[in-house]
Amino acid sequence: MSLPPGFIDEIRTRLSLTQVVGRKVMWDARKSNQGKGDMWAPCPFHHEKTASFHVDDRKGYYYCFGCQAKGDAISFVRETENVSFMEAVEILAGEAGMQMPARDPRAQEKSDRRTLLAEVMEQAVQHFRLQLKTGGASAARDYLDRRGLSTAAQDRWEIGFAPDAWQGLWDALKAKGVEDDLILGAGLGKPSQKGGKPYDTFRGRIMFPIRDARGRCTAFGGRAMDPNDNAKYLNSPETELFDKGRSLYNHGPARTAAGKKGQPLIVAEGYMDVIALAEAGFGASVAPLGTAITEHQLAMLWRVADEPIIALDGDTAGLRAAMRLIDLALPALEAGKSLRFALMPEGQDPDDLLKSQGAGALQKLLDEAVPMVRLLWQRETEGRVFDSPERKAALDKNLRDKIKLIKDPSIRQHYGQEIKDLRWDLFRAKRAPAQRSGGWQPSKGKRGGSWQEPPTPMPSTKSSALAAGDEQVTAHLREMVILASLICSPTIAEDFESGLETLACADPDHAVLRDMILRHAHAGPEVLRENILNALGPDALDNLMGSRHVALVPCIRTPGDADTARMTVAEELAKINAAKGLDAEIADAVQDLEGVADEGVTWRLSQAAAAAANASQTSKEDSAEYDTGENGARMSKSERDAFASLMDQITFSKPGR
Repeated sequence: MSLPPGFIDEIRTRLSLTQVVGRKVMWDARKSNQGKGDMWAPCPFHHEKTASFHVDDRKGYYYCFGCQAKGDAISFVRETENVSFMEAVEILAGEAGMQMPARDPRAQEKSDRRTLLAEVMEQAVQHFRLQLKTGGASAARDYLDRRGLSTAAQDRWEIGFAPDAWQGLWDALKAKGVEDDLILGAGLGKPSQKGGKPYDTFRGRIMFPIRDARGRCTAFGGRAMDPNDNAKYLNSPETELFDKGRSLYNHGPARTAAGKKGQPLIVAEGYMDVIALAEAGFGASVAPLGTAITEHQLAMLWRVADEPIIALDGDTAGLRAAMRLIDLALPALEAGKSLRFALMPEGQDPDDLLKSQGAGALQKLLDEAVPMVRLLWQRETEGRVFDSPERKAALDKNLRDKIKLIKDPSIRQHYGQEIKDLRWDLFRAKRAPAQRSGGWQPSKGKRGGSWQEPPTPMPSTKSSALAAGDEQVTAHLREMVILASLICSPTIAEDFESGLETLACADPDHAVLRDMILRHAHAGPEVLRENILNALGPDALDNLMGSRHVALVPCIRTPGDADTARMTVAEELAKINAAKGLDAEIADAVQDLEGVADEGVTWRLSQAAAAAANASQTSKEDSAEYDTGENGARMSKSERDAFASLMDQITFSKPGR
């Protein structure tokens, strides 16, 4: 409906924002100046200890310097009461003593009907509570006693009982003059399929009223007393008052406990879990009414707390529910809005844990609740073996697909970093360090052998080319070019992950640089360099980049040239692998020649030699255009000749020549 001009302004004139907000906060007397309408309080929208929530009465505006919540009286009521715009206006108009303007007849009729249905639900609450005190409810009272619910607790939660009678509630409501369509519309009765009298929806059940954020009873949950009943728990059908996917059990009191008392918001599975949690001091507890959490319920949770803790049962169903929730939450993640998961011990729910070990054990689980990214990793890796490149690639693809669901680029980047670290811990931890005795070591008495890197040199000699043979020097220089190229162009590192993981670095500093690239290259050059400096200090990076043969590499002279860097790294890796392959074949052939030699030995050697030659062909195929300097760098003949010609001109142009 449309409101007449000036109606909302009149509400704002009659009600001060301080008055509206004051119902939900405790003002900080030291910071506030009531005379000027300048008020401060801890924010009702997020947990904090300091007063960062500011209300300016003169402007009719509030703002939180902690969570950036802002708005006026209407937006405040909407957020704190979880109501629509028109409902917020109606609440404020009632407080201001103003009559709401006439609505569209059909809208007014719908509103009036909802009011009548809410009144019928309150009558049902009172009826069920009275029935719990009768002789026919002794078994229900015994059950509640066994669950540890005192009479006072039963009254606090307004727990009742529906006798096992077909028309018990129906007859009671009809005796009070309630019309049939209101009983049916409230979901309290069902029409007979045989043309008879309508019958009660709930029979032979312990009854739990379900109230919305404003405290109105909109539905019931019933726990069957008959152990053979197919439906252990039964909720009201969806009605004009009740939308199961947009409702939370204990929503209003939990919001108050989370906002005013700073308690963590706990999401359990059922009514009894919530009641047990609240009675044990965890008042900010809710349940999604026996269904998987919906997108609307997730938004409601985040309006109450930035990081709700999902405390699900420690069984297969509870774990499956947590995993489904991850897929729902990933696209909706925002900065500061996430979920944490506290999985109960196997076979227990929060109520069981509280009874067996007490509130301290539950608090410990809540304190140790894991962030969502860890549960995502657990889902994709638990019980699986990644003993092949194909399986590792499948894991990477699955995780990338999940991370792509995150819309916020900053959160997506942090998820990628966390997954990278977890992947590193999983795969690198399983790779045993090489026994460094140096060179190819043939196996005794059998074919083959293994490549072993040389021992770690002393600090005074490890950078000296004289400390190693020609082949080792060449491999060492190639490693330096690879590492320097990737540090200057880290965006290409992902293309060479498998090659880097198998790159055997004799120099321990090179091994650290390789590991830093694998872990942090995707975060960008600045983050990568910062981690290298933290791990090795500035000298290692300066020594690498300052080496003469590294400084002359084109992609090093122009950092960020990804295409050139990609070709350089691919070429150098191919040369290193080809050289290793040739060495392995030679060692294998030595073993074979001790036995009966055949043409297969010479053929394998020729193939390995050809592969090594092809790998190094790039540096030789244009030898007519390049010369190799004393330091091993390639020099363009045309550029060198032009430079020599220029020097000759300068020399002959000097006076006296």
